[in-house]
Amino acid sequence: MKQSYYLYKSGRLQRKDNTLEIEYKDNTKKIIPVERVDDIYVMTEFDFNTSLLNFLTQYGISIHFFNYYGFYTGTYYPKESLVSGKLLIKQVNSYEDKEKRLKIAQTFIDSASYNIHRNLIYYKNRGKELDKYIKEIEFYRREIKKCKDIKEIMGVEGNIRKVYYSCWNIIINQNIEFEKRIKNPPDNAINSLISYVNTIIYTRVLSEIYKTQLNPTISYLHEPSERRFSLCLDIAEIFKPIIGDRLIFSILNKKQITEKDFEKNLNFLYIKEKARKEITKEIDKRLQTTIKHKTLGREVTYEYLIRLEIYKLIKYLLGDIEKYEGFKIWW
Repeated sequence: MKQSYYLYKSGRLQRKDNTLEIEYKDNTKKIIPVERVDDIYVMTEFDFNTSLLNFLTQYGISIHFFNYYGFYTGTYYPKESLVSGKLLIKQVNSYEDKEKRLKIAQTFIDSASYNIHRNLIYYKNRGKELDKYIKEIEFYRREIKKCKDIKEIMGVEGNIRKVYYSCWNIIINQNIEFEKRIKNPPDNAINSLISYVNTIIYTRVLSEIYKTQLNPTISYLHEPSERRFSLCLDIAEIFKPIIGDRLIFSILNKKQITEKDFEKNLNFLYIKEKARKEITKEIDKRLQTTIKHKTLGREVTYEYLIRLEIYKLIKYLLGDIEKYEGFKIWW
């Protein structure tokens, strides 16, 4: 089974015959069969050459880069092997068709907000006082279908997120100050944790898009730009509450991660290496967790749910299905 590999210790990554050899600066080595690699996360300084990049390109392996603080800086995205001019034209036409773009964007936020709502119901059933927040989110969810343009949708989404984040102190059992979502830069431990986890989800979505014929730069909710794979942001909205937020609640409530795992002198921007390893281990565990799919009637992983979502969007863009319905959690 393929998996993601995270590189935390500095060293050199190189090709050795048909394997990847990791040579760390402490002179230890690790050999990885290339067939087992899904994608690679470089979390520190690493040396490699064009020979390695050519080798990874042959196998369609992306490399995601993070800086010292654990912030995502970019991706080496191999040459696309699955190309469809027909789908590309459909993607562009759907973006330029204001009505169709609006419907797709509404679906992303409808699904994302539904999954947020389910998270609150889940914790309400476990004794948390969340009725007020649940009702507010239900109100804003009814506004989604009334939106007439992308700006209005983003405004509703912002209001839902504001309400949602305002009750995190109730859900989280640790006494960590968290009033609102701040991204650039995060201003406390929870904001840093959200940014880190969301970025891992974003890059996982990118890796799944690479396995299809979709172009990751043409998006519908987030405005396409020259410097980001904005479609990944669109699709990640659906899965952040299910994979990211629930993971954050779990590791904080179990005290797997505490404020001691952040560098206070850097205003909690830096998540210590041990904690980052723990977080990525838990994300991988969650992505490989299986549930019985209602439509397919068989067990599938959370990771495969992302791929299924991408396939649904492709079918809608190509006209194979009349309506695109985003994934909504049922458990």
